[in-house]
Amino acid sequence: MKLKAPKRKPPKTAIVHSLLLPLLLVVFAVSLFAQDSSRISATWQVEKYDISVQLPSAEVDRSVSAKAKLDLRNVSAGPASSLTLRISPNASIASIAVNGSTVEFTKAQENVGTGTLQRIATRIPSVAPNGTVTAVVDYKLTLKDNSGLASLSPAGSQLLPLSFWYPTPNSWYFARGADYAPTRIQVAGGQTVIASGTDAGGAFDQKLFVQPFLAAGNWEKTTNAGVDVYVPRDSDAEAKSRASELATLASDARTYFGSALGNATDAPLKLVAVKRGGGFSSGGTILFDEAVLRRAKLDSATAMNVADAVAKLWAADAIRIAGDGNGVLREGLPRFLATNFIENKFGKGASDVERLRQRIAYSIVSQRDAPLTQTAPLDDFYYSAVVNKGAMIWRLLSRKTGAEEFYKRLRAETQDKSLTLSEVRAAFADQKDFLDAMFDKSTDTNLMIGLPQQRAGETAAALRNTGSTDVTVNVTATLVNGEKMSAPTTIRATSISEITFKTPQKVTRLEIDSEKLYPQTDYSDDVAPREASESDPLLSVKRAFDKQDFNGAEAAARIALRDFPNYDDVRILYARALLGLNRNSDAEREFKTALDEKLPTARTLAWGNLGLAETAARANQNTQALKFAENAIRADAEYGASLAARILRNRLAPASVVPEDIKAFFANFDRAAVANKKTDLETLAVPGEAARFISGVAGQTTEWKTTPVHADRLDPNTVLVETQMSVRLLNRENETGMAVYRLVRSGAGWKLYGVDIFEVR
Repeated sequence: MKLKAPKRKPPKTAIVHSLLLPLLLVVFAVSLFAQDSSRISATWQVEKYDISVQLPSAEVDRSVSAKAKLDLRNVSAGPASSLTLRISPNASIASIAVNGSTVEFTKAQENVGTGTLQRIATRIPSVAPNGTVTAVVDYKLTLKDNSGLASLSPAGSQLLPLSFWYPTPNSWYFARGADYAPTRIQVAGGQTVIASGTDAGGAFDQKLFVQPFLAAGNWEKTTNAGVDVYVPRDSDAEAKSRASELATLASDARTYFGSALGNATDAPLKLVAVKRGGGFSSGGTILFDEAVLRRAKLDSATAMNVADAVAKLWAADAIRIAGDGNGVLREGLPRFLATNFIENKFGKGASDVERLRQRIAYSIVSQRDAPLTQTAPLDDFYYSAVVNKGAMIWRLLSRKTGAEEFYKRLRAETQDKSLTLSEVRAAFADQKDFLDAMFDKSTDTNLMIGLPQQRAGETAAALRNTGSTDVTVNVTATLVNGEKMSAPTTIRATSISEITFKTPQKVTRLEIDSEKLYPQTDYSDDVAPREASESDPLLSVKRAFDKQDFNGAEAAARIALRDFPNYDDVRILYARALLGLNRNSDAEREFKTALDEKLPTARTLAWGNLGLAETAARANQNTQALKFAENAIRADAEYGASLAARILRNRLAPASVVPEDIKAFFANFDRAAVANKKTDLETLAVPGEAARFISGVAGQTTEWKTTPVHADRLDPNTVLVETQMSVRLLNRENETGMAVYRLVRSGAGWKLYGVDIFEVR
């Protein structure tokens, strides 16, 4: 085997524009190179936000009135005589007062990437270094359409930080750290309001360092183990059971981190079921997808989000984090801690899979990342790097120092409620070379191992480290009889070495860094003989499966499951490949094994139930098949699984009873569509929802016929309606197919909330 270094692509900077992590905006478009005084620093630091909000009282009102009071401190080295605030371009500023006096201000557009911020600038009396000033901004925010970041509707309202709904001096993605501060939020409106912190007299007081947000909806509260969970009103027993599991998980996480890191805060823990924005958390308040409540068990992403959010109470929210590389602290350290908790709670198999997923997420960008001290949210690899590579670095550091010493030093550094990466480096000065390499350099390490070379009574193999950092790793040998041997070795930077196993047995497989501790540019060549060309074992299985090479998919899946038996995503593809080979009983066994995992993904819960539905249908067990298909639909986890489950259900039961009020809703919708009356269509939808769909229907429809065939009630006020459509638009042929509409109850009737599936061709 010839070992050579891979070609490395140069780092590049781009704009991230995704629904989960819409990193659109940064205050300064600066080149991020060395950590020196030339780097732009903040002038103002927010000491506290105090925001009063008036939610709209009418459904059609799309504006929020707010008054934000900001206590600010001059953290620059010189006096400051100007103040610049940033807010959404959809905000209309009525007035600004500084230290009680109304001031004139100018407005400008700040272009950052493909988005914009509204920049509000004013002159103020000079404030000395470390001096303070209070600014009060009176404004109105108008939303055109609802999104996961900002929504206003009777079905649920929320304003998350990335909607830029409040004024602040530094951008939410300033390279040296956005504005985080204690908050007080008071909201007037008809719905139940939730924000982080303690509810005191109608206002939420948060002492931790957070970004302001709020959510409003129609919830009922359940409490377990001191954790509040907000679920849709009148939820059934199954939903409340999941809520109890979530509360127990959060409580266990709080106990675990309190033991490891000390009692940092008594902030209340609140978990809130939402239609959008699941995964966001701040200051102990955690938003999760309400679909979680309809699944048979908690999924891995939800469990990790809860663990990560609770870890941040200690590792991020309780302390002020700033400076270069702050994302490694704010995002990477909690992820490392959360994964440790997952291992403690669910076992090593679950944590191994979580670390594998983190490694895979990082491997996608590992050949084009930049030093972690130089990355900023403008970089499209920012979160993949600071979260996943960051977690790997903290894991390595903990190994090098010992877990007890690692936590001891962290506790000492956070006593003053402040933390920077430079302070961490000083605390771990004995690991200077390692931390310098991890934080100040791009990943250049690729660990390779050669084919086993059998000699008299031993087997040797060549090792190579392409990186500029020495590594100490375990090398594992698999013997012909199935036994394994493991030995540690150190490979110097940019060098080749050799390892020898003293055994007369033939070595059939070798693996370098079998614990996968080190960030690498390529993980696929860690094994000899080489078994895959991808760092993600799932890709090898999926590539064969997508070609309907079910034998190839089975073979690739067996290899992946040998090393990661708890990797449920691979097991699901394995089971589906067995279905393709008509090995129904084997497929059924694998689907059940995947569903029995302690922390399966939401996709596994959907595809696993669909697989059991298919095997039951093939055995003519139609009642069971329908039950499993409906479980897949209720899991509400993935478009493909939901569509396939509905197709299977229609094979077995073409139609079910649909309530008359739902039929009446679609009769009204059909009439408005054919009449091409956009205003009439808009009255049938929740304000701010399905706007693009309605615009596409209005004005060009000659035929629109909706026949409801199934109604899947998700909760008392939400239903998925599967329909058969017959549609004809201007200058087009007649089209037919399935559409699934999400309706929510509004007042006495139903309104359109979204279109989940539209397979009309």
